[in-house]
Amino acid sequence: MILALALLLAATPASSGPADTRSPQARFDSCLHLSDTNPAAAEKVAADWARTGGGVSAAQCLGIARSALGDWKGATDAFTTAASLADQIHAPGGPNLWVSAGDAALAGGDAAAARKALSTALDAPGLPDQMKGEAYLDRARADVAATDLAAARGDLDEALKLVPADPVAWLLSATLARRMDDLTRAANDIKEAATRAPKAPEVLFEAGNIAAASGDMAAARAQWSQAAAIDPDGDIARQAQAELAATGGAPAAKPSAGR
Repeated sequence: MILALALLLAATPASSGPADTRSPQARFDSCLHLSDTNPAAAEKVAADWARTGGGVSAAQCLGIARSALGDWKGATDAFTTAASLADQIHAPGGPNLWVSAGDAALAGGDAAAARKALSTALDAPGLPDQMKGEAYLDRARADVAATDLAAARGDLDEALKLVPADPVAWLLSATLARRMDDLTRAANDIKEAATRAPKAPEVLFEAGNIAAASGDMAAARAQWSQAAAIDPDGDIARQAQAELAATGGAPAAKPSAGR
């Protein structure tokens, strides 16, 4: 682990200056705030702090700063270091840090690393049900990215037990069911998502996809039109408009400025 931490921090040059005598919590809070305003500076601060014995807090802030910079590989490495150090000293935040490592890996497109980190989090004791449910959702995303749809189905089923009020869980479950040609479940799950988030463009768009897969093109175009009208400049609207154009439906009208 000492070698891993050294390699992790080697890419960032050490800074010079007077010793920081603040408490670890005060230094972490300051580093966290700097990550919001100047993540490049926060990365340098956190790396220097880690070299001088900052431990879990320094590595965690380094991960946060690198996430803000979009350096997902670096963020994954930093969060993994933080989580490993937390496990070594039996700190209670270890599972949460493994989730952060998994999320960073997922954002960076590394499905294998995401699955490994999220599995470590889920295997650890003490992860609250809400966060455990979200970890199952994230691992399901990684499963899909790894084309392991059967594993994704299992993870989403576990997530739905823990976070049944989360519309995203139902949306992902419906989308996966459609991809697996289980259109009955897809229709049922998208209804659950719509009950919880009736005006979410993502839910409306997927409802259209499921209707189209079921052969009901009138319903599909109606759902796509609603999705496009709610957020006319968003990515979902562009996808919905493309589906409408491809299936001969009229483009969804944009709301007027006065509405």
